Amino acid sequence: MAEGIFRHTVKDPQYQGRIGKIDSCGTGAYHAGDDPDERTMATLEQNGITDYRHAARKFKNSDLQEFDYVFAMDRSNLSDLRRKTSSGDRAKVMLFGEYSGTGKAEIVNDPYYGGDQGFKTAFEQCSRFARNFLDEVVATEN
Repeated sequence: MAEGIFRHTVKDPQYQGRIGKIDSCGTGAYHAGDDPDERTMATLEQNGITDYRHAARKFKNSDLQEFDYVFAMDRSNLSDLRRKTSSGDRAKVMLFGEYSGTGKAEIVNDPYYGGDQGFKTAFEQCSRFARNFLDEVVATEN
């Protein structure tokens, strides 16, 4: 969901040519190769994001060299990712919720095992985090 929201948000003309590769993955391979959950897709579509396509994949150590940022949704995944980092990595590894805009990091609870409200909450959070990241980091870069 976060990737779909981010891809949609960066279509804004002010970000054209300023964003490189965008991707998402899991720290485990539980759903590798699968399409997003139908509730994720329904939530995206209800919010005007109708062109998102993705197949799940597992995080690779090379992601730390390929990307500038690797965002975790919760502290458990953040811990898993940080165990894989080394001092020469290109990517900053952090909670996406560091860009909550509240002054306090937020986690995104996995809505997979819950109801529709969990997907709505995750959508709101990821939308807010994406806008704040872009405003704080990308819009201020020369």
